[in-house]
Amino acid sequence: MPATNVDDMVLENINVQARDPQRTGEFWACALGLVDAGMSEPDLFEGRLELGDFWLDLCIERVPDPPPPSWRLHLDLLGGDAEEQAAVVERLLGLGATRADIGQGDVPWVVLADPDGNAFCVMDQRPAYRNTGPIAALPLDSADPERDGAFYAALTGWVPAQGIGPVSLRHPSLRGPLLELCPEPEPKIRQNRTHLDVRPEPGGPDQAGLVELALSLGATRATEDWAQGQPWVVLRDPSGNELCVLSDLGTP
Repeated sequence: MPATNVDDMVLENINVQARDPQRTGEFWACALGLVDAGMSEPDLFEGRLELGDFWLDLCIERVPDPPPPSWRLHLDLLGGDAEEQAAVVERLLGLGATRADIGQGDVPWVVLADPDGNAFCVMDQRPAYRNTGPIAALPLDSADPERDGAFYAALTGWVPAQGIGPVSLRHPSLRGPLLELCPEPEPKIRQNRTHLDVRPEPGGPDQAGLVELALSLGATRATEDWAQGQPWVVLRDPSGNELCVLSDLGTP
């Protein structure tokens, strides 16, 4: 795996699509305790999750269509023991979440959906979720978790950590959510409604260099019309999941 430095690049955004970004954003702001990231507008909501040594922005962009039936990347929220989990679920239902059935069956976590229908989970108590903050994990479907774990480690500077999936990464501070690479139940067939954004940092590869690194590790460029003409570069990871490389820090 190519040598990287956590100061060279950052995992900056969790990007979610919704038909009503402001309503959906208000839900997530209350659910996660987000602070204003100063980027919200009618077609975009952006809130910041402060995690001590670093932060993640939750960006919600407008799309016309309802959520698809499959979920390759979603949020697992911190729950706890049965009593704590139930309290979190009730609070989220009070904020506008609904219970969801995505075929999960009898599991120890609770599946909900945000006001736009994006599914997420409230997790049971697990030692791996120590110091995660309100987002316990980001499970991402992968055709090859070991390969994709190495890919995301190189692109984000996150490091292997104890987790639930076969391969788990975490910020080097060992705080914040786990990125869980999970065996995919089926190959990717449509655009993901949730994806990750990385940004180059001063002193490391610029945007073009980070794109080339990703391509050398098995990423491909998105060629659809919607992926063109933006200041960011839309790629697909080796399993086909969308990933954006943002512009260099200090540029639009």
